[in-house]
Amino acid sequence: MSAPVAPIDLHHQGVERVIGAYLVETSDGTALFDCGPTSALPALEAGLQERGVDFADVRHLLLSHIHLDHAGAAGTIVREHPHVQVHVSAIGAPHLVDPSRLEASARRLYGHAFDELWGELALVPEANVRIVGDEVLGLACFASPGHASHHVCFAHEDGTLYAGDAAGVRIAPSRLVMPPTPPPDVDVTAWYATLDELERRAPKRLALVHFGVFDDIERHLGELRDRLGEWEHVVEDGATQDEFVERAHAGLGELDGDDLQAVERAMPMWQSYAGLKRWVEKVKPSRSPATASA
Repeated sequence: MSAPVAPIDLHHQGVERVIGAYLVETSDGTALFDCGPTSALPALEAGLQERGVDFADVRHLLLSHIHLDHAGAAGTIVREHPHVQVHVSAIGAPHLVDPSRLEASARRLYGHAFDELWGELALVPEANVRIVGDEVLGLACFASPGHASHHVCFAHEDGTLYAGDAAGVRIAPSRLVMPPTPPPDVDVTAWYATLDELERRAPKRLALVHFGVFDDIERHLGELRDRLGEWEHVVEDGATQDEFVERAHAGLGELDGDDLQAVERAMPMWQSYAGLKRWVEKVKPSRSPATASA
């Protein structure tokens, strides 16, 4: 009997249940689904060792997308373990091979906190990059834009859907599901289509990087869809950042201090506001009805 699917807690910034990574058995050996940032590599290595795995045993990285909390350590890992192959979307791949624009954008966003939060952002040699198709190492793979244009999900034959951020943020054991909507390329319309696709595929469980594994699929995705629409309307109605954060927090009333801290580190509410504000003001109005319904 296979071991249950469970995240390796990367203890980002010393806080539990913020970022997780997953060991995945594939048709070509052991893979890691998302790897977190370089700043969390010691915790990742310790977590692997607790499961009897060394990085020498990991043959592949399966990346949901290239945001630093999911993929920031990829280049460092490959530099130290050159046998590792990195599987990523065609949109994300160039930013792994040359992360200079990604780093510049992130440094503008995080300022002096960048190095402490994320650590080194090393390049991945092009020879180690594999562009994903419909199948990757025996797993189904499909585009899942909304949170990011370069997002993909991986579906294992055991019924686990490795969802990255496409299925939102939910800090186990809470039932609350939230949509992380950071800039620059949140697309609410595309996210609704992705949620439809997740439901169509009918997984047995969702493996979230932020944070945990959940099997109440219909309720989970329904709540995510509802909250995404609610937050979009709050911003569309002219809420300021402070008003948005206050209303968002008011909707998370059941979370205690530790859970709320994990949520704010996994998806800072000011970033969700910034992403939705950009969507409402710059992207959504420019779409024709035909494009919006595509």
